[in-house]
Amino acid sequence: MRGVWALLPLGFGLALWQAAVVVLQVPHFILPGPARVGIALWENRVLLAENALVTVTEVLVGLALGAVLGWVTAIGLALSPAARRLVRPLLVFSQAVPVFALAPIFTLWFGYGMGSKVAMALLIIYFPVTSAFFDALVSTPPAWLQQARVMGAGPMRVMWHVRIPAALPGLLSGLRLAAVYAPIGAIIGEWVGASRGLGYLMLLANGRAKIDLMFATVIVVAVLTLVLHRVVDGLATRAEAARRG
Repeated sequence: MRGVWALLPLGFGLALWQAAVVVLQVPHFILPGPARVGIALWENRVLLAENALVTVTEVLVGLALGAVLGWVTAIGLALSPAARRLVRPLLVFSQAVPVFALAPIFTLWFGYGMGSKVAMALLIIYFPVTSAFFDALVSTPPAWLQQARVMGAGPMRVMWHVRIPAALPGLLSGLRLAAVYAPIGAIIGEWVGASRGLGYLMLLANGRAKIDLMFATVIVVAVLTLVLHRVVDGLATRAEAARRG
């Protein structure tokens, strides 16, 4: 029964989509109907799968690197007031610059291969992970810190045995956000310069006026993002349960 309720929003969305095409009489080269897009999905399944594999690889590598770098940075900021004064403004500045403006620079630096796409994915998720984990680290209950110091624990032991375990929910929240944002960075990187990937396939389909294929590619990106978020959320939920248990 739960599966039926989960499919209802999907069915409702498809019905609205088809109704818009029929009622507004939109040409299929502007807004193809769900049936056309479904046919494009099936006929181009191999092409979509090959390019999806490239994008997924970029996203997973960027997500892993961004998570590790954000984890290390947050701990460094929590341990050092000087680092907070020097590094945090740079973190905020990195988010103030539009990612579209940085994509050509990264392509120039790292080339048209996977490196520039991984760098874009890393950049776009680095701040959420760092910010969420850092906020959780500095929000450790004072009573816990006081008890650890009374027992003779130094700053590093307090960090590893008290602050990091207490901040785990914050880190996991940042990773949940990162799972949604990571594909955006990879797709933007592929738009700027690539010969493979779903972002590249979108531009290729648009340039050849294959709008049904372009919509099919967008749907694949959305599905991959939802799956990635679901996987990360499941792993995070298990980690939280293990921590409580």
